[in-house]
Amino acid sequence: MSDFTRYIALGDSMSIDLYPALDAGEVDVAVALERQASVGRVAPLGAASLLFQNSEERWPEDIGEDLSSLCPGIEYQNLAGDGATLGDVFGEQLPQLEDSDERMLITLTIGGNDLLSAFGNRPRRSLVERIGRDVAEAYDFLIDTLRGRFGNGVLVLTTIYDPSDRTARIPGVYDDAPLPLSVLDGLNDHIRTLARGTPQVLLADVYERFLGHGAAVPDEDRWYWRRSLVEPNARGASEIRHAWLDALRAAGELP
Repeated sequence: MSDFTRYIALGDSMSIDLYPALDAGEVDVAVALERQASVGRVAPLGAASLLFQNSEERWPEDIGEDLSSLCPGIEYQNLAGDGATLGDVFGEQLPQLEDSDERMLITLTIGGNDLLSAFGNRPRRSLVERIGRDVAEAYDFLIDTLRGRFGNGVLVLTTIYDPSDRTARIPGVYDDAPLPLSVLDGLNDHIRTLARGTPQVLLADVYERFLGHGAAVPDEDRWYWRRSLVEPNARGASEIRHAWLDALRAAGELP
């Protein structure tokens, strides 16, 4: 058995329950109407919730494949937020945590909204590339901060998926101007390099795992929520959970 005592999820909507639960129809009516998790019941079907405790009814093939089974007694705290940016992790999520030397697991899904916000303003090419570099520097600072505050923890970094499937267009989100995919590629390569060169930091390459399950394929083959292709659906959340499990097992952190 692993000796993790606590699991903390940080980051954006790749880690939350709202969109997978909306996709599965497992929310209260008020949540479905307002798309706000705070107004009613939301089933724990997001990637972080599934990593902590599998939904046996929805994913019976994954019974026992969760932290609750593999790390008995582990505690869980999901601080990820819808639309969160790197600034939100620093300003809203980290202040809720006290420094600790305990053996904890932290998953991080962040950076996608920082890039999408920049792309949406359609700046000139040189500015987009500079924004990409700035986001990478802020990402580095966040990792340094996490490692400094939680010195005995294991951190799993998650690459940012591409809902366009390399088409550079996300239907219903970014239809007109093509996305500068080279900037996304650069940030993902930066995340990969950081994970591979930093002690107690692991890589979950969700970008690679999700390719071929976005805008380029029919709805039934997509791992994104049909009403907004930048959010994971129920299957997508499960696949993110599997990417984290694979990374932990490859590093010998879980049996």
